[in-house]
Amino acid sequence: MDISKAEQRALHLLAQGGRILVEKDDRGHIVETSTVTRDGWFWGGCNLALFRKLKRRRYISSKAGGPYRITRLGLKRVRAQLNNC
Repeated sequence: MDISKAEQRALHLLAQGGRILVEKDDRGHIVETSTVTRDGWFWGGCNLALFRKLKRRRYISSKAGGPYRITRLGLKRVRAQLNNC
């Protein structure tokens, strides 16, 4: 399965130890996402549409209400590169 450049960049960042933080509204729906690198920097390349696409394909998941991280399937899909920007 082929994935887009934006998906590849997001998965690469998550594979290196990053995470996606979400903000929910009163009904529990996700309204905003923030991607944080392993160094603590915010990355603006993962918008809500890309987040939903990664979640739908099961490349990312959240456990016990924590931040979203890459899954084993996501690790299989990401290409190994030194810097994927």
